[in-house]
Amino acid sequence: RLFFSVSLLLLLSVLSLAAGGKLLVVPLDGSHWLSMREVLDELRQRGHEIVVVAPEVSLYIKPSQNFVMKMYPVPFTQEEMDNMFRRTGQEAFAEGSFLERFIIAYQGLKNSSAVFLSSCEQLLYNKELIRYLQESKFDAVFTDPLLPCGQILAEHLSVPSVFYLQQMPCGLEFEATQCPNPPSYIPRLFTENTDHMNFLQRVENVIFEISHFFLCDVVFQPYAKLASEFLQRDVTVPGLLSKASIWLIKLDFVLHYPRPLMPNMIMVSGVNCAHKKLTQVGHLLFFTVIFQELLVILALQTSSSSR
Repeated sequence: RLFFSVSLLLLLSVLSLAAGGKLLVVPLDGSHWLSMREVLDELRQRGHEIVVVAPEVSLYIKPSQNFVMKMYPVPFTQEEMDNMFRRTGQEAFAEGSFLERFIIAYQGLKNSSAVFLSSCEQLLYNKELIRYLQESKFDAVFTDPLLPCGQILAEHLSVPSVFYLQQMPCGLEFEATQCPNPPSYIPRLFTENTDHMNFLQRVENVIFEISHFFLCDVVFQPYAKLASEFLQRDVTVPGLLSKASIWLIKLDFVLHYPRPLMPNMIMVSGVNCAHKKLTQVGHLLFFTVIFQELLVILALQTSSSSR
């Protein structure tokens, strides 16, 4: 009798975890959206209700039968958006000295961040759309933290968030999660160093760290100001990102150098292989998506129990 009661209790627990949740998705355009869409399609097939908020002008974000699309107007045209992404792609392969590449990166980040910031402002101050989101009672927010707008919305709606990313500029994911990220051991952008560095390369790595803080200030400081105004309290971007429940990171130690991770930082690189016709990769994608779903449901259950 005791065994039957325990078995019934476990069965009911599993059934409750299988219930679909209501997910608000705040994506980032470009290649970031392409891999995120694969996850959304799988989550929809497993019973989750998905609402995607996106600007009316975008490169790849288009309506789908697998989710509800809520669009909002933005003050830039499709031609301006296309030109920005084209320039960004060309600048990524620019050659030259560190100073030349730094200037190119600075100008590119300044221009593209202004466009994304404008889009975020239009979303947050769209009263009709925000009212709809508040009334929809979402269980969690699924977003790419490279655009902090999703986390600002999660804070406003008081729901947990799940991040889906490759990596953040300036190591913001490490700062936000208080994960070790020593510049004397972890290679920095533009250095072309590996995780095996001599003394001079380690010194170079530390120096390059200074430039990253400068670039990050250009990109993310406006979001700190916007979030502070919208949430009506002082907010920093690392403090904002630290509220994420789970970080799903599209990296793998097979292709990238080893680095420290926190318990809520999970490697899910297999999702990038969605369209490869390889049996092993197909299985890896399947288990990756299943694992992501369990993590999302965990966030939903945490939210429900805290209400």
